[in-house]
Amino acid sequence: MRVAVTGATGVIGRHAIGAMLERGDQVVVLTRDPDSARDKLGGRVEAQAWADPKHTLPPSDALDQADAILHLLGEPIAQRWTDDAKREIRDSRVLSTRSLVEAIAALPEDRRPRALVSQSATGYYGPRGDEPVDESDPAGKDFLAGVTVEWEREAGKATAAGVRVATTRTGVVLSAQGGALEKMLPPFKLGVGGPVAGGKQYVPWVHLDDVVGAMLRCLDDDAATGPINLTAPNPVTNAELSKTLGRVLHRPAVLPVPGLALKALYGEMATIVLTGQRAVPARLGELGYEYRHPRLEDALRDVLSGS
Repeated sequence: MRVAVTGATGVIGRHAIGAMLERGDQVVVLTRDPDSARDKLGGRVEAQAWADPKHTLPPSDALDQADAILHLLGEPIAQRWTDDAKREIRDSRVLSTRSLVEAIAALPEDRRPRALVSQSATGYYGPRGDEPVDESDPAGKDFLAGVTVEWEREAGKATAAGVRVATTRTGVVLSAQGGALEKMLPPFKLGVGGPVAGGKQYVPWVHLDDVVGAMLRCLDDDAATGPINLTAPNPVTNAELSKTLGRVLHRPAVLPVPGLALKALYGEMATIVLTGQRAVPARLGELGYEYRHPRLEDALRDVLSGS
């Protein structure tokens, strides 16, 4: 299979590309800096320049006759949300996806990819309580939910060009090399970690191996269409996550983190930690996906085994 990938040098992108190369796929990455991308990916991929994803179309020969596209491009969410940052978070996702879909539609029909797997997020559901939410539930009303609705809408337009579209609503990815867990580790290793703002909010966690495994399943399986939650089948509360992480690290995890302190540090962005979603992967269950790490403690032990 020939797969075009955006966002290739991020944590998910690097691991997904490694898995695709291991199974024999050809990979072409679309990137602002092809030389840097080839270097970071060990020179194992074809790299083509896409200098301005928000305002220009990607090169057509990168997409021409690709079997599928894995679209992971987007400005990091974990930053203080100034007006400029919020604009970039939104535009880097919505406008780049619009450009990508326009480029797909411009190809001759017999040279278009058959599938587009476009990254999304459980932020689609907005702040929720403890009720389980799956792909049939409506969108939330907050900033991230609004961004995600637009993001998925742009990806969905590729169906008009005869392309199968799956939007992967990814939860909190467990990886020691980036994301939320990497930021949590220093205080927990020092024995000063603990639940945030009471810890009752749910965390839709998922091991990086299962993010990649599920994305590859979505690339391959013609039944993978529409929104698909990429979360573990057993979501936990923030308090449960903290307790389990402390146990795995052999450190106490009882010092609470006040919500006001988090708001003072991160501003509006703190809402994604202070609230959560009990997102469950109904569609992956229907597709018969078999998790490598369905239980939190085993997942954490695997992630931290080399740290």
